[in-house]
Amino acid sequence: MYNPTVARLTYRALLGRRRALILFLLPGMLLLIAAAVRAFNGADDQVAADVLGGFALATMVPLIGVIAGTGAIGPEIDDGSIVYLLAKPVKRSSIIFTKLIVAVAVTMVFSAVPTFVAGFILNGNGQQVAVAYTVAALVASIAYSALFLLLGTVSRHAVVIGLVYALVWEALFGSLIAGARTLSVQQWALALAQKVTGDGLVTSEVGLPTAIVLLAGVTVAATWFAGHKLGRLTLAGEE
Repeated sequence: MYNPTVARLTYRALLGRRRALILFLLPGMLLLIAAAVRAFNGADDQVAADVLGGFALATMVPLIGVIAGTGAIGPEIDDGSIVYLLAKPVKRSSIIFTKLIVAVAVTMVFSAVPTFVAGFILNGNGQQVAVAYTVAALVASIAYSALFLLLGTVSRHAVVIGLVYALVWEALFGSLIAGARTLSVQQWALALAQKVTGDGLVTSEVGLPTAIVLLAGVTVAATWFAGHKLGRLTLAGEE
C-alpha cells in the first residue's frame, strides 16, 4: 500500500520553503509562549495544562493538520498535476494511503514534538502533563490528517474550509459550546490526555471508549472516502 515514490514527492511538496516556514512558525510560537509563562509564572501544573490545551491542542495541532492534510493532495488536484500521478501504474488507494502516512508524520513532528518540549518547559512534566498532551496531539494528528486529506480531495477551497473548521469549530465552538464538544477531535483527544493525568487537570466531554471509537471511525471513514473520490477522477481531472 505504501509507495515510496509518492511519499517522496509528497514530502517534497509539504516541506517546500513556503509551507515549511508556516509549519515552523506555530511550534516556535508555542515554545516562546511556554518560555514566557514559565519565566513569569514559574512551574504550575494547571497553567501548563491550560497553555497546552488552549494553544497547542486547540489551535496549533488542527492548523498544522490543515496545512499537512490539504497540502498532501489539494494543490495537485487544483493545478491538474494529479493526472500525471494517476497515469502511473499505482493503485489510487495506495496513493491516498501513502499521502495520509506522510500527512500524519508531518503533523506529528510539527505538533506532538513541540507540545512535549513545551510541557517540559512549563512544568517539567509535573503530573504527566507534557506526556498527556503529547499523546493527545499524536492521536489528534491522525484524525485531523485524514479529515483534511479528504477535504483536499473534495474541494478546491479546502484550506479555507479547513481554517474555518480549525479556528471556529475546534478552537471556539469546541471549547465553549457543550453540544459541539462531543463532535470535536480536540475533545476526543483530550479524553486520552485525561486518562494519562487522571487527577482533574485535564477534562473531556467525551468518555474514553467513545473517544477511541470516534477517532478510529473518523480516520477510517475519511480515508475511505478520500480514496473513493480519487478513484472517480479521470485522467482529465474530472469525475
